[in-house]
Amino acid sequence: MRNGLIAYDQRHGYRGAEAHYPTLDAAGWQAKLASQRTIGGLEPAIVSRIDKDAIRVLTRDGSEQSVAWQSMKWARPLLNGNSVGRQPTKPADVVQRGDLIRVLRQADGNLQLAQVPQAQGALVSLDPADGAIRALTGGFAFEQSNYNRVTQARRQPGSSFKPFVYSAALDKGFTAASLINDAPIEFVDPYTGEVWRPKNDNNTFLGPIRIREALYKSRNLVSIRLLQEIGIDYALDYTQRFGLPREELPRNFSLALGTANLTPLEMATGYAVFANGGYRVQPYLISRIDSRDGETLFSANPPRVPANPGSGATAQPVAVASAVPAAGAGAPAVAERVLDARTAYIMTSMLQDVIRLGTARRALSLGRSDLAGKTGTTNEQKDAWFSGYNGDFVTTAWVGFDQPQSLGHNEFGGTVALPLWMSYMGAALKDRPPHLPPEPDGLLRQRIDPVTGQVAAPGAPGAFFELFNKDAPPPPSTQEAPVPGFQDQFSNGESAPVPLDLF
Repeated sequence: MRNGLIAYDQRHGYRGAEAHYPTLDAAGWQAKLASQRTIGGLEPAIVSRIDKDAIRVLTRDGSEQSVAWQSMKWARPLLNGNSVGRQPTKPADVVQRGDLIRVLRQADGNLQLAQVPQAQGALVSLDPADGAIRALTGGFAFEQSNYNRVTQARRQPGSSFKPFVYSAALDKGFTAASLINDAPIEFVDPYTGEVWRPKNDNNTFLGPIRIREALYKSRNLVSIRLLQEIGIDYALDYTQRFGLPREELPRNFSLALGTANLTPLEMATGYAVFANGGYRVQPYLISRIDSRDGETLFSANPPRVPANPGSGATAQPVAVASAVPAAGAGAPAVAERVLDARTAYIMTSMLQDVIRLGTARRALSLGRSDLAGKTGTTNEQKDAWFSGYNGDFVTTAWVGFDQPQSLGHNEFGGTVALPLWMSYMGAALKDRPPHLPPEPDGLLRQRIDPVTGQVAAPGAPGAFFELFNKDAPPPPSTQEAPVPGFQDQFSNGESAPVPLDLF
């Protein structure tokens, strides 16, 4: 978390010294340093001398140490949230004698120029088998802020919410190969005349596109049309299976773009359903409490995913209820299945493509084949997310400002939050074998025509295999493939207005 926020902060320039004491002597500087404290590993220091290739700083312990010019080259002056000034050419371009600055001590004892990040972040990691919290950090440093953003900060998840909508669509009869029209659309409020014209992040339109491709390319208009097709009430009911608080979900089409207000812990809990093959688990922190005499006073008995859940393919998802009671004292509680195993497996396959082909491709550098997840970025880049998993850990990372403001034009979930997630997961999964839920019974693999989404005719060019629930197979090649949303577009390319009666 700290490394990721420091890296983001340094991309956006140097804000200058925290204070300036040019007239004080060493004793005066020492007195000023005594009132400062280390924040997130960033130590206070005062510049005592400036050389051509380094600076000397006085630290709080009274020692004087060198900071190499190499560690200062990043410090282009901050102009605004999207601009920095010229590259410095010497230490004097960055600091002055008497500046109160921050330094980061490396493992070898050397110091680097740093500054306390203004952006904040959160990261939480769960065991998808029972909800055990394996890692949690609610901000850059507790010394800076006691606010726990994992459990307290409700922010919009953006596109990282889309998998819940896509999952609902799969259980409503859509398939990963279904075609949806990625074309302009507008909504008109019949009472105020207010118009909402949602866009894709790059203002392009791809026309009819397969659901799988639309997810890994994060096409906003496809998500909205899917929500139109399945219905908002159905989608709101469906998301309860993932433990998401209904009162925080908007009852309008912006829901498809992630305008709910959710905490990172709630997002991780929701993604755990995909990660464990369709079971609802409850996050918990304390596993056991012992007395000072070694007597166990409390032992957690969280609902767990069955060790041998079977295929689960024909299990009917039910409304989320309380955990199944234990059969007796100490008997393990069984987590409730809330999602068909086949739906969970297909969704994981689609979310793996987000990493293989989509907005999270940089995670390929981890060299693992068992990673799945989704990036999320909100309007004006105010929130950046990545939620992802394998069978061992489900982890959510968020970055943003406590008082919402843009992270910058070129900052997205894939550039800000994903690196934090990768750094953690790379360490957490080191030396662990690939692990995802096993493939359940009741799936089909069919060769699909990429243009129609139908079963490919023999010899069809570009045909590929796609996963299907055997109870929702693709249409045969003799059938015309409907394209939901296509009728919304006029022949001149203009979007047909849709009554905005749900806004």
